[in-house]
Amino acid sequence: MRIVLAAAILALAPSAAFAGPQCTAEPKDKWMSEDAMKAKVAEMGYKDIKTFKVSGPCYEIYGYTKDGKKAEVYFNPVTGEVVKANIS
Repeated sequence: MRIVLAAAILALAPSAAFAGPQCTAEPKDKWMSEDAMKAKVAEMGYKDIKTFKVSGPCYEIYGYTKDGKKAEVYFNPVTGEVVKANIS
């Protein structure tokens, strides 16, 4: 029994490590439109957006900051606030 439990825990552990941020619990009908979010992202100074997508409960972009650094950013789709940013 212990072996089965240990195997189950190990099987589930990687999925928790790769889970993205929880940006909102609001339903999608409360979210900003993609066009409105893209405009907000541009106002925030992000440019050369290579990818804009829905990632779980978030809007996610891959692009560059106004300083030219690579950016992977998760946004709250209701407020447009940055929830998590990986800048390199």
